[in-house]
Amino acid sequence: MRTEPFSEDELSHDRFLDGRVMVSQPRAGYRAAMDPVLLAAACPAREGERVLELGCGAGQASLCLGRRVAGLALAGLELQPAYADLARRNARANGLEFEVFEGDLARMPKALRARRFDQVIANPPYYPPGQGTAATDAGRERAQREATPLADWIAAGYRRLEPGGWLTVIQAVDRLADLLAAMAAGGGALSVLPVAPRPGRDAGRVIVRARKGARTPLRLLAPFVLHGAAQHDRDGEDLSPLGRAVLRDGRELPFAGQ
Repeated sequence: MRTEPFSEDELSHDRFLDGRVMVSQPRAGYRAAMDPVLLAAACPAREGERVLELGCGAGQASLCLGRRVAGLALAGLELQPAYADLARRNARANGLEFEVFEGDLARMPKALRARRFDQVIANPPYYPPGQGTAATDAGRERAQREATPLADWIAAGYRRLEPGGWLTVIQAVDRLADLLAAMAAGGGALSVLPVAPRPGRDAGRVIVRARKGARTPLRLLAPFVLHGAAQHDRDGEDLSPLGRAVLRDGRELPFAGQ
């Protein structure tokens, strides 16, 4: 786990939402790509609402959400002090208010336990213990590999929500069964959005949204296809129209009927 703050020479400065958000990330540690952008785009937050991100890392998802929706009260919880510090630095650099707490979601700081939110978002680690090859960087390994069970992430999210609040999670598709079981235990109105890289390709990610206390049946939505062409176009980005609207223009990712 990384505790010492990152020095400037350890960082790269990366563009999100076509430069609307600039984020400093460790060159050798955990680096975010499109997943936090998709998570932010899927959150149905509206002006004036309170939003909590569990495991906020360097703040990419919350900052992308704050750029899209004005007037949010953004908060994050991050286990690794170096990444929490980086999230605060990124918020200041982007001119956004973002309150970052340090701590374990299983033992949240008292000040955070006393608060409730309209929205909770999370991008939990994708890899269960014992699977895959461990990352050489300790901070990256901690961010990618599950130490706290996925069900505990979901339960922690529900505890922080107001009744009727929304929990939005992005996860690898092979964890969908575990994710649905955990989310159904505390909410309803579940919607599952598969994220496919190209037409005809299997989804690699899912975004699942649930409403605390609801009992509406589950809905499986049509896939969100990132790229328009069946094969990679080496001379162009070839994003689908919706892919470009979400990843470049900072638009909301629609969940039909919600």
